[in-house]
Amino acid sequence: MVVLHPLAILSEEETNSARDVVKAAHPNTVIDFREIYLQEPPKAQLLEFLALEHAGRLSPTTPRPPRLALCQYDVIGADRIPQYQESVVDLVARSRIEHIVVEREHHAALTLTEFDTLVDQCMKSPLFQKALADFKLPEGFEVVIEPWPYGGLDIGEDNRRYFQALCFAQDKRSGNPDSNFYSFPLPIIPVMDAHTQQIIRVDRPATGGKGDGLVEQTFKQDIIGHCKPSEYVPELLPEGTRKDLKPLNVVQPEGPSFRVTNESLVEWQKWRFRVAFNPREGATIHDVWYDGRSVMHRLAISEMTVPYADPRPPFHRKQAFDFGDGGGGNMANNLSLGCDCLGVIKYLDAVITQADGTAQKLPNAICLHEQDNGIGWKHSNWRTGRAVVTRNREFVVQFIITLANYEYIFAYKFDQSGGITVEARATGILNVVNIDAGKVSEYGNVVSGGVLAQNHQHIFCVRIDPAIDGQKNSVVVEESHPVPMNAATNPNGNFYKVTKETVQRASWIDAAPQLNRTIKMVNPHKTNPISGNNVGYKFIPLATQTLLADPESVQARRAQFAQHHVWVTKHRENEFYAGGRYTLQSQVEVGGVADAVKRGDAVEDTDVVVWNTFGITHNPRVEDWPVMPVEIFQLMIRPADFFVANPSIDVPSNKNGSSRLADSECCRKSHI
Repeated sequence: MVVLHPLAILSEEETNSARDVVKAAHPNTVIDFREIYLQEPPKAQLLEFLALEHAGRLSPTTPRPPRLALCQYDVIGADRIPQYQESVVDLVARSRIEHIVVEREHHAALTLTEFDTLVDQCMKSPLFQKALADFKLPEGFEVVIEPWPYGGLDIGEDNRRYFQALCFAQDKRSGNPDSNFYSFPLPIIPVMDAHTQQIIRVDRPATGGKGDGLVEQTFKQDIIGHCKPSEYVPELLPEGTRKDLKPLNVVQPEGPSFRVTNESLVEWQKWRFRVAFNPREGATIHDVWYDGRSVMHRLAISEMTVPYADPRPPFHRKQAFDFGDGGGGNMANNLSLGCDCLGVIKYLDAVITQADGTAQKLPNAICLHEQDNGIGWKHSNWRTGRAVVTRNREFVVQFIITLANYEYIFAYKFDQSGGITVEARATGILNVVNIDAGKVSEYGNVVSGGVLAQNHQHIFCVRIDPAIDGQKNSVVVEESHPVPMNAATNPNGNFYKVTKETVQRASWIDAAPQLNRTIKMVNPHKTNPISGNNVGYKFIPLATQTLLADPESVQARRAQFAQHHVWVTKHRENEFYAGGRYTLQSQVEVGGVADAVKRGDAVEDTDVVVWNTFGITHNPRVEDWPVMPVEIFQLMIRPADFFVANPSIDVPSNKNGSSRLADSECCRKSHI
């Protein structure tokens, strides 16, 4: 095998080799593989290697951390009930070094193969066909089944593996396979026992409106007669697309200012870091340095949950953990040149696993590019009339995931002033249900005829493993407090006091915009020579709404990470997931940030980890239909006394030669 960097994603060859080791350990056994991906080296070993790499002391004989593959798979027993197991394979030794049989209370993340099975079984199921027979769909319409994770068991329900599905009708008369079936929701929800692969029941959700009961159902045959088509693909729009929009091109005639070497090492504008990818977190960022100084060890989207607020059974089970249940990486798009990313693009491929364990390339899973984000800094000298202005150029690492109806666009943005922005954008199609004609609901908003978009939340969590000039860091909470007028210290009432408190023990912290509460990650052993403060990076937690479900509810107990804005914990190996390792069908968050905080570890001057939770309480509007414009959330991590001056003071202030006046002669001619 080619010797790869310890942080490089598993190659196809390595993936297939790990598969072979697992199969050899289970002879004469049926195995369904779920995931095979890199298990990152123990941090201490990785840091030793990275220190040698940064010192330029690597050689072909330098000891390397082991290349390990985490293999997740089902062993199919005689009773046909899968037993979920995990093995760690040493790829160099080609041997299994760890193996566990996962307790039955935990469920492995879903696979698209399981969703395919659900669709097939619905079509074969007499129960499902009988439920469909209650409705008479117009000629030319066909049923579409949208699989969903089974979001938490009901009280007393057997903890088997289940899947549920929402159902819709698609108008096939146009002949266009992308005709929007979400416009025609059907009020039936089939439930499949994944062990027996049988549809065990078909739930009939309520279709009533405000003032009706939790189980008020409609049994009329013409169930979608009050629904209206709502198309989004350009060729099906009744009025077509706009005709007055002229091209806006991103042109880099001399090529990009970045380079990517050694599998995934990015160097751009004094930044140096590695990009990796795994099926759960998608793109991850590692070993981040700026101008020869360490900033961060690891940065990733850790988890997100989408709980729905409709209490009518079975809608109370609508809660997805998009990273833990299905995998942000597994659902990553094949990005398109000139559409998802503009300019001069570098794509990185990923590798995912097929059911037989064979590696499959996922092309263009990550795009790398530069973009302009307005003015970087500017000052005008009114005395001389001269203005100096620079543009805020950013380097973007982007991946996009599609989970049934929703799209999420995630980007790590690095700027020339030493800042890092983690951006999440939500778009796609609202998850909708049927509502009776002429009714409205307190559980959501009617966005089209017969279409109710239920209220819900999207709550993200970013994991930050700082390395501010080294691994031993502290977290400081800085606040700005008003001070009452007094003769001694504030005679005119304009003074406010800045307080700083170092976090001593693992704990949670909530945003407080009224205090400008700021989270600083600092190196307590190094001070800025000008300010005398510890060097650091900071962020202000977004004051977005935390989880609204009752603390005693299943929704809340299985998503404790979503109940506070910031969590501070001590590093522990492989503790990457805010909601715990196993989220599918969970009843309580196990092994997530809440459990890490309960340990009460000392977090001052140590290997500390900071988790930031933010999101949107999405009470849908008509303008979100049929496809919602992006909602944008940004976690802005910025240097705080890390430098001795503005680090982008040396960015050129050259004029862009391609800019021109809109009313110039050439533009006027274009309108003739």
